[in-house]
Amino acid sequence: MIGYLRGRILEKQPPWLLLDVNGVGYEVEASMNTFYGLPEVGAETGLHTHFVVREDAQLLFGFVDAQEKLLFRSLIKVNGVGPKLALSILSGISADAFIRTVHQEDTSALVKIPGVGKKTAERLIVEMKDRLALLELPTLTELELSSGNLPAAAPAATDHRAEAESALVALGYKPQQATKAIEKAAETLGADAVTEVLIRQALKTMVTG
Repeated sequence: MIGYLRGRILEKQPPWLLLDVNGVGYEVEASMNTFYGLPEVGAETGLHTHFVVREDAQLLFGFVDAQEKLLFRSLIKVNGVGPKLALSILSGISADAFIRTVHQEDTSALVKIPGVGKKTAERLIVEMKDRLALLELPTLTELELSSGNLPAAAPAATDHRAEAESALVALGYKPQQATKAIEKAAETLGADAVTEVLIRQALKTMVTG
């Protein structure tokens, strides 16, 4: 079991990153909330990880926050929620908003996340209520949408819009949805917005809008 990794970030292409740990490159899939907390490419970081072994693949999921890892592990225990859907949930809604949604039994925010239908949203609320109390998760305040709180920009040659659209598609959104959301985010933020900022604004618009 691989529970934690520390190394240098070689590549970041949400929702994947490549981490160099003593000369070995680990491909890690992470939620967008984790990506918002990552340093720039070339910097060192530590990730709490969850290792999944399937017949056709071995998958490694990474989390900057140990509490997010606990929430992820609780989500995949819900009937009908696998690792990919759990990651989409953690990307589409902040931890504090998810906790508030569960306690208020509000399915409307959850069904806006790709892969979460009405029945799945209802199961999430029912099954997560008791688990959230046991996790003792702290209430996380919603971060301000500010480039100062996000990783430094990638090299200028990067096509940030294309990367942002690819990330949304990988999280389960339809290509048309991703394109429209990123275009709207770019109009709001300006032409110089980097990938993570575009994704964050697009997700915020799709989930709350």
